[in-house]
Amino acid sequence: MSSKSSGSAVTRSAVTGVGGYLPDTVVTNADLEKVVETSDAWIQDRTGIKARHRAAEGQVTSDLAVEAARRALQAAGKTPADVDLIVVATTTPDLTFPATAAIVQRKLGAPVGIAFDIQAVCSGFVYALNVADGFVARGQARCALVIGAETMSRLLDWTDRATCVLFGDGAGAVVLEPVEGQGTTADRGLLGFALRADGNKQELLYTDGGVSSTGTTGQLRMLGNQVFKHAVINIAEAVEAAAENAQVPIDSVDWFIPHQANQRILHGVAHRLGVSEDKVISTIADHANTSAASIPLAFAQAVSDGRVKPGQLLLMEAMGGGLTWGACVLRL
Repeated sequence: MSSKSSGSAVTRSAVTGVGGYLPDTVVTNADLEKVVETSDAWIQDRTGIKARHRAAEGQVTSDLAVEAARRALQAAGKTPADVDLIVVATTTPDLTFPATAAIVQRKLGAPVGIAFDIQAVCSGFVYALNVADGFVARGQARCALVIGAETMSRLLDWTDRATCVLFGDGAGAVVLEPVEGQGTTADRGLLGFALRADGNKQELLYTDGGVSSTGTTGQLRMLGNQVFKHAVINIAEAVEAAAENAQVPIDSVDWFIPHQANQRILHGVAHRLGVSEDKVISTIADHANTSAASIPLAFAQAVSDGRVKPGQLLLMEAMGGGLTWGACVLRL
């Protein structure tokens, strides 16, 4: 939903609670040195990653999502009984069907409502926010959970040192509720989006399996240098488009909360946009790339430690397999 400076009253969807969850098991670079030919120095130099979290045996994506959702609901002063929409962004669902969102609904004890998944890989959370905004801002939902949750460790080829060191497991969630605004950029809520996809770039980042092709889940494959090249240019364009849609200058943004893929990409995009490094929220060192969970996890951490405060203007962006990418501007 774009922001217009008309001054006319509008209903917007606002983030009223944020929560994150990371599995207990921490896997350091030193741990990975024991299972694949790599080194802590090599990983940190190329990615900025020091450690990542891994889901326990038997701990599935919905389990992570439920924990993040409970924390977001608590922060919003809501209970599962209030929830009427659940959108889960994930590329690692519990089952082929039903949707992980429906499983989350059951595990939370939420009432009958709307529940479905979004699959846009690392861009999934931004896509899911845009979709949920359509429900909340138009009166179809009063209390929405938007969750990014992944168990990426289950997709990795542990003999491929170029990819297995990059990813971790986790979940982040936000509660969206309707708020009344004046139709200006000073409004609280989601102000602008830009979403993109280019299926011609599939070979740059994909899994080599699927239900209707191989009957298997497959494993993650990536041409890292090519992804990096496309990421900086394409993400910057989407950010500029989202800011234009929201009618806010990029230099007015208080915090830049990017997808945590690679520290070099974070630096590259920030530099291209002219965003100061001290405005960038980075959790990649301790979380690694948690795909659709990375933005809400970083968001939750920054709210928890007091950096991100109510009223501030936030800019989020991501790029993932597909290729998909996108950006969002919101005022907390």
